[in-house]
Parts: sequence; C-alpha cells; structure tokens
Amino acid sequence: MTWMPHITVATVIEKQGKFLLVEEFASGTTPVFNQPAGHLDEGESLIEAARRETLEETGFDIEITGYLGVTLYTAPSNGVTYVRHTFAGEIIAEVENAQLDEGIIGTAWLSYEEICQCERLRSPIVQKTIEHFLAQQPLPLSVCY
Repeated sequence: MTWMPHITVATVIEKQGKFLLVEEFASGTTPVFNQPAGHLDEGESLIEAARRETLEETGFDIEITGYLGVTLYTAPSNGVTYVRHTFAGEIIAEVENAQLDEGIIGTAWLSYEEICQCERLRSPIVQKTIEHFLAQQPLPLSVCY
C-alpha cells in the first residue's frame, strides 16, 4: 500500500474574542467541533480552497488575511495522515440561503476558554491552532505562492 497524505486547509476567524467553529458529524453519531476545513481540490490554490471550504461549511464569504502554518497530523481513528494548511480570515459577508455541506449541523462562536473545555473537538489540532493564532501574528500570504 502506498502512503498518501491528504492535503487539507482550515481557517481561524476571530470576532470579539470568539472563534468561528463548525459543528459537524465527522465519523460516528456524536457531533464534533472543528475550524472550517476541508480538502484541497485539483487545480485550486491553498487560499482558494480555504475560502471555498469556509463558505461551504459556514455560509460566510471571507477574505484570507494571513497564513498560520502547516500541521502534520495522523488521525488515530483511521490512520490517515493530514497535511493541514491553516489561514487567518475575516468575514466579508454572510451568503443568504447558503447551502451548507452534508454533515454540517451549523456554526458556533466559542471563546478560547470554551474551546479548552470542550470535549467534542474533532482533533487536538483545533485547540492548538487557536493557541498558535493567539501567540503570534499570522505570516503574510506571500509565503503561500
């Protein structure tokens, strides 16, 4: 079997001390919280994928404002390795009557403290990404050429 990592993107959107998360059914029947995130599609740039995934999962059109970095994560549930590129973003507009992706329950705005106490995070990356966002300024988008 050939090892094939999955390339994914995610966004961190902060507003008035709260962070935009998506409540979704990932695997199983218990809903979990995640940043807006998903897979890179063929022919897309990382930035295009991050904007698209955020729109599809939240109904928000966003502007990508910075790059937070890359995370390598192997999910214990399925053994898949994910190469996750995370971006900072700001909401431009809410898209009226947006059709959210299958499996998405809705969105939630949670504080860092609420995220730390949440027992239903999709993976440890959710909290670690918020901590990284709070600890340093995002990198300029020019690093993602």
